[in-house]
Amino acid sequence: MTNTSLIDLSGKCALVTGGSRGIGAAVCRQLALAGANIMVGYRTRKTDAEKVVQDCRSFGVKAACFAADVSTDADSRALVDATVTELGALDIFLGNAGIWPPRGVSLSEMSDDQWHRTVRENIDSIFFTTRAAIRAMRDGGSVVLISSTAGQRGEAFHSDYAASKGAVISFTKSLAVELGPRDINVNGVAPGWVDTEMVSDAIADEGLERIVASIPIGRIASADDIAGPVVFLCSSMARHITGEILNVNGGSVLCG
Repeated sequence: MTNTSLIDLSGKCALVTGGSRGIGAAVCRQLALAGANIMVGYRTRKTDAEKVVQDCRSFGVKAACFAADVSTDADSRALVDATVTELGALDIFLGNAGIWPPRGVSLSEMSDDQWHRTVRENIDSIFFTTRAAIRAMRDGGSVVLISSTAGQRGEAFHSDYAASKGAVISFTKSLAVELGPRDINVNGVAPGWVDTEMVSDAIADEGLERIVASIPIGRIASADDIAGPVVFLCSSMARHITGEILNVNGGSVLCG
């Protein structure tokens, strides 16, 4: 990545959950490129997280990583505390950690365990981390939460995932109104298909050609394609945008 950016986030301090790979790692790098100090939140992939930290530091910013299970309150608070301790403040929060069960299953066959795990990883984690983040965040900041096209239109045989991501959208809009008086913008990004490790098996099973044919722009997004809009929403260019769900899906789902 070239060491140039149109957006200046110099001196800002950012926490990214799920930052060791995929969209989260790309956002960490692009935020660092724009001058922000970075805390990489991860659960188990320490080596990957440390690599992201090194990449961020190459842009001349402070960066660190911290292991946490963000589906729990205690770990979420510890992660935010570590961010403030390591970086000195918290100005930007990206709620990105989550799962997508790659094998579809009908609701009639879905286990209680799958439902509860998806809700825990995708919405409980957003609740715990966002609550901890806004408690620590000084007035005048940015929160961006990652949803999905599935949360907008539903997704057959993935009703657990779609429901959890739809909840993220409503959560985003609620907090936008609640935190507006503190000058904290709260927005969401809803990606479609993204070429990351999390969906690689599904892309192979469903067929790349068929998936690409469903996307008007004619390609699957890269993680950087999602990271750029996230960084924009964290910048002063987006200071009058809040409660928005930014669709980054190549035209595959068109909703206002």
